[in-house]
Amino acid sequence: MGSMQEYDLVVIGSGPGGQRAAIAAAKLGKTVAVIERGMMLGGVCVNTGTIPSKTLREAVVYLTGMSQRELYGASYRVKDKITPADLLSRTQHVIGKEIDVVRSQLMRNRIELYTGHGRFQDDHTIVVEDPTRAELVTVRGRFIVIATGTKPARPAGVTFDEARVLDSDGILNLSSLPTSMVVVGAGVIGIEYASMFAALGTKVTVVEKRTDMLEFCDPEIIESLRFHLRDLAVTFRFGEEVTAVDIGTSGTVTTLASGKQIPAETVMYSAGRQGQTDHLDLANAGLESDNRGRIYVDDNFTTKVDHIYAVGDVMVPGPAHAAAAVIAAAATVSFAIRVACIITILPDRGDGRRNAGPTPARSNAQAGRTEPTTRVCETLDGTVVGRHSVLPQRGDEAR
Repeated sequence: MGSMQEYDLVVIGSGPGGQRAAIAAAKLGKTVAVIERGMMLGGVCVNTGTIPSKTLREAVVYLTGMSQRELYGASYRVKDKITPADLLSRTQHVIGKEIDVVRSQLMRNRIELYTGHGRFQDDHTIVVEDPTRAELVTVRGRFIVIATGTKPARPAGVTFDEARVLDSDGILNLSSLPTSMVVVGAGVIGIEYASMFAALGTKVTVVEKRTDMLEFCDPEIIESLRFHLRDLAVTFRFGEEVTAVDIGTSGTVTTLASGKQIPAETVMYSAGRQGQTDHLDLANAGLESDNRGRIYVDDNFTTKVDHIYAVGDVMVPGPAHAAAAVIAAAATVSFAIRVACIITILPDRGDGRRNAGPTPARSNAQAGRTEPTTRVCETLDGTVVGRHSVLPQRGDEAR
């Protein structure tokens, strides 16, 4: 084992939360080290999560012509036959740029970067294992921040062959666009990818064991979103649970508890996420995780060990969103509003269909729209405590 290096702060994970925590400490003159797995600088957000999925969405909107159909007509497409290579070229370019930004920020703030898997030796000491190095590296921190993020949950009994049955991390590695797909889970990730593949022409069926999707959102807003997704020919199977996924020569068959069977070329699981803490040896630091691998923290993001903190999706309650992770890391939350943006694709609605009761005109640029677009919840003194919207680019406005 090599010599031990000591720091004021050691951060495990370089995603939005870990990165901001490290930089904030460095700007205060503290010595800081960041530990990150190989090829994952920037964390899940940059490599397999927020950045790739949102970039993929923009590529889909552009290549299918959806962003220009109001001008060129409903049949307009930039490219008739879209391939995964078309989508990935833009996605990989953006990922590369983001990784360069993260690396530059760490270097500029004189933060030491260790590549490898970190695990606790005790509550101050972390051993870094890198398969490319012969010896282990040991670092010691007065304070430690755990920002390891999450990974897709994989149910026991389901075989993930990474070609026909995969999770949201592997969806970008498809060799061809499937003609049909079953999406298991109607949470944020499932709905985002369901809308993207439906826009590409894939026949998408969403299976959700709960009675509705995105239950943390306003019911009328969700009804509006569901209506738009059905316009993209997305089929929903609510109140249904998957009991088996069989892989055959021509695709897959998903069996539901009700006995129904859904044939599809591809199955994507997005039924929850698991905290990436299984290799941390938390017990050596006096910590433990819940049944989903997440770590409990208090209002100051402190774990049960007073010099160890957790930020980002790995903490309970977790933000599950990059913008919220940054806020948590900076510890600047002044009141309890949680930011959550679900970036889907809505179909072009230039066909003249309208429901009764359009939005009053006033000075509203959305006047005439009939589906709910924004609902605001406020206290009697006028303090806004919540807002739910379903409109183009609404995520930018939320931030």
